Amino acid sequence: MEGTSAGAVVRSRGRRLVRAALLVVVFGFPVLLLAFAIRQGFEPMLAIDDTVIATATGLTRNWGLASALIFLQAISHPFVVYTAATSVVAWTWVAKGFRGRAIWAFSTMMVGWVVGEIMKLIVQRVRPDLDSPMSHPGGYSFPSGHALNITVATSVMLLLLWPLLGAIRRVLTVVLAALVVLAVGLDRIFLGVHFPSDVLAGYVLGCCITFSSWIGFVGRTAVTSSSEPSGPR
Repeated sequence: MEGTSAGAVVRSRGRRLVRAALLVVVFGFPVLLLAFAIRQGFEPMLAIDDTVIATATGLTRNWGLASALIFLQAISHPFVVYTAATSVVAWTWVAKGFRGRAIWAFSTMMVGWVVGEIMKLIVQRVRPDLDSPMSHPGGYSFPSGHALNITVATSVMLLLLWPLLGAIRRVLTVVLAALVVLAVGLDRIFLGVHFPSDVLAGYVLGCCITFSSWIGFVGRTAVTSSSEPSGPR
């Protein structure tokens, strides 16, 4: 009897993991299209990227924004973001008893981080080539790791903490999360370290990872009431 029950749990978890992976592929299709366009050297998109970067970095220099943007780059680094987010995850587990949600949150954030790095290695897009770079980050450009990981982290935190927030706090938290994500994305463009399409891909892939993980692994029931994920479906 116990063996049957354990087998059912394993099969259920396996189905949910497969479902989550399939949803990532489906919802992440726009990112695959962007990656394909970059690899094929699609001129209209590349021209827009170059024009926006030239305009944005020009404004950064004219307005003296480089120092502030470099500071934002530092505090929004994935390691810093996930260290802070993991402390919140640990608090919800220990203080609030959100064991299931906490495990889901941490796992999703780590998967998002890894997926972003894998995508960079697959696409291998070189970062914008500026005459006088304001920052010198390493690695490839597509997708933006900062944009992807801040999107994953903020969306995961929203789902994790949702049962603890009242109606007004939910609205304020969503607005604050959106502003943070937008600020980090703009930082990458105005600092000249990522093209707009890199940031867009990071946003789309980040949302895709979080919500595919929730729908596929946790379940499709509302996140608003229970402190635990729903059962397998």
